[in-house]
Amino acid sequence: MSTEIPRKAVVGKGTDRPVPLWAERVAHLIPLVGLPVCLWRLPIGFGYAMGGENTPSAWWHIPYVFGLSLLTETFALLGFGLVRRWGEVVPSWVPKLGGRRIPPFAATVPATIGGLSLLGLMVNWFITAFRIGGSSGFPYAPGWDTLAMTVSGLLTLWGPLVLALTYGYYRRRCRPDA
Repeated sequence: MSTEIPRKAVVGKGTDRPVPLWAERVAHLIPLVGLPVCLWRLPIGFGYAMGGENTPSAWWHIPYVFGLSLLTETFALLGFGLVRRWGEVVPSWVPKLGGRRIPPFAATVPATIGGLSLLGLMVNWFITAFRIGGSSGFPYAPGWDTLAMTVSGLLTLWGPLVLALTYGYYRRRCRPDA
């Protein structure tokens, strides 16, 4: 009987080097932390003020809220590029570029900038949520206030998760021996 501890499982997904299991899980987690705030926005688009005074909805509120939510989830899904083959090689269906290798810094630089920007939103959330004066900066009725803090608090995890995923991508692509 061996007392050796089994190595963490790795996932292939067609990448040149195996993707660590933690990175695969983080890539799946990123869209999930953005989903609650996307769902939270929907009633606001229809003029429901979450316990405050309801306001009539302008014609552009609904497309704006749906568009913002779709854009949020699209950017969240781009994190899969850091653990999939299409983050290393341009897909063959792309004209003139299909099949070419993607330089690692073409993915790590934008992902790092995005992760740091989202980290800034995290700092802003903490300042808004925990104001020194005792009341939070969320403009909702007391019960709704707690829900708003929860769903937007989950969204603040997006920045650190992207940065961790980016670091894993960098180590896998640029430092294979590490």
